[in-house]
Amino acid sequence: MTDREFDLVLFGATGFAGGLTAHYLAAAAPAGARIALAGRSLSKLAEVHAGLPAAAREWPLVQADSSDPASLDALAARTRVVVTTVGPYVRYGLPLARACAQAGTHYADLTGEPLFIRDCIVQLDDVAAASGAKIVNSCGFDSIPSDLSVYQLHRQAVTDNAGELTDTTLVAALKGGMSGGTVDTARAMLEAVAADPATTKVLSHPYSLSPDRAREPNVGRQTDQALERASGIDPALHGWVATFLMAQHNTKIVRRSNALLDWAYGQKFRYREVMSTGSSRLSPVYAAAVSGGIVAIMVTGTVLSKIKAGRWLLDRALPKPGTGPSENTRRTGWFTMTTFADTTTGTRYRCTFTAQGDPGYQATAVMLGEAGLALAFDTLPGRAGILTPAAAMGDALTERLAAADGFTLEVEGA
Repeated sequence: MTDREFDLVLFGATGFAGGLTAHYLAAAAPAGARIALAGRSLSKLAEVHAGLPAAAREWPLVQADSSDPASLDALAARTRVVVTTVGPYVRYGLPLARACAQAGTHYADLTGEPLFIRDCIVQLDDVAAASGAKIVNSCGFDSIPSDLSVYQLHRQAVTDNAGELTDTTLVAALKGGMSGGTVDTARAMLEAVAADPATTKVLSHPYSLSPDRAREPNVGRQTDQALERASGIDPALHGWVATFLMAQHNTKIVRRSNALLDWAYGQKFRYREVMSTGSSRLSPVYAAAVSGGIVAIMVTGTVLSKIKAGRWLLDRALPKPGTGPSENTRRTGWFTMTTFADTTTGTRYRCTFTAQGDPGYQATAVMLGEAGLALAFDTLPGRAGILTPAAAMGDALTERLAAADGFTLEVEGA
């Protein structure tokens, strides 16, 4: 792809997450990087462009629309990498992923939608593998912290000759806001399930994104629901843990990474994610409320999505796409993902992945931006197809994020 016009094109730069990613790329891209901004409205792109730092002032603008496959084909043919923030991906993502897969263009997105990734796998994996394209899903808070944490735990176990990973649990703690885009993505997923109840199997099965289910380890039931004392995960933890909203998606990405890496994590690898509710007296009350609330929201949202009056109510009650957390919320947000892993030799490890900034926006802009830069400029494993962050660029992306302001990723004995 050395003859391509651009190194990287950011598609969706006029959206909330896209604008944040554009600002990050303007600060982080190496000198001489050939970057362009793309979207369906040149006038809106020009507005975003005018507000970027001086380093981005010469970036070209490219008009392309998710509903116009020809424009996406032309876009993919001009660049080595496409980074896209245009979602919900289950509605709008497949045409661009297809254009990149066919053109041999690397691709990174922010999806937290298993249904979309399953569509990519079924329709595009062979195409991308043949063209050499790395189509990398879930390159934001969903699911880079989860995916890279487990990948680095595996790497440390290999270095120490400590055997394979077995029981592995991520405990999430975070502070952040919500955007209209995130809400719209959740709605798109609920509507897809309401339209085709069979898709619930993709959401519920732990190995629904596996390239070969027959080779997956038989380790018993792995549930995304949680309500328990934190000390049961590790004696150093206090309080209670609850269901983590993104566990259903992140766990599938981590298990897919294991499979794409030829089950390197191990045939006894069991993985789950939970969320800390603190250590106050009310911690068990919060935990119960969170776990119960997530179930209630999913059930209510699915029911309302099936009927016209319910969709009308959701349209008026929920935040609109294009809106997002305030600057103060983005600046003061944070996350800490602590992952505990046992190994077949009895060694126990802990990985701590932290970042300053709202997880889904400020921190996600860093993670997506660095994923795009890694695809464009770093030496990466040769595998192609529908990939995960760990399988596509594990060590390179880890090094980039460990060096990013406000980020840490450390593995140590537990």
